[in-house]
Amino acid sequence: MKIRTGFGYDVHQLQEGLPFWLGGILVPHTHGALGHSDADVLIHVICDALLGAANLRDIGFHFPDTDPQYKGIDSKRLLSEVMRLLRAKGYEVGNIDSTICLERPKVNPHIAEMQRVLAAVMGIAEDDISIKATTTEKLGFVGRQEGVAAYATVLIQRT
Repeated sequence: MKIRTGFGYDVHQLQEGLPFWLGGILVPHTHGALGHSDADVLIHVICDALLGAANLRDIGFHFPDTDPQYKGIDSKRLLSEVMRLLRAKGYEVGNIDSTICLERPKVNPHIAEMQRVLAAVMGIAEDDISIKATTTEKLGFVGRQEGVAAYATVLIQRT
């Protein structure tokens, strides 16, 4: 069995009045992430980790922010396309382990819904998607509530 790992990291600035998409769901908050797409930082790191594991470059290569067709796009559509690319290369997801770094709002109440949504988009089991959340103890841009960061590692296997 051929297995590979991948890693993703992303940050987005937070701005007042924007919708806050995280893990494929709209999270109630006064600030949202700024980006060319819907700026869903969790989906972006999962996409990057999956693409990297399969040696398919990165999210910016496949969905450049210079292309108007991706302006405001729902990141779940990007994740669905990444899964198509992954499967076309003969891989399936083994598991995903991710961490969101954010002071506010609290992420834990939303994790189960994020897992349900992401599992449905990816066609995998909810149990194969780990989502954790942490703060930075008020340090750095995350601590000052200027932005959100996320990390993800993935395991993929040849089918």
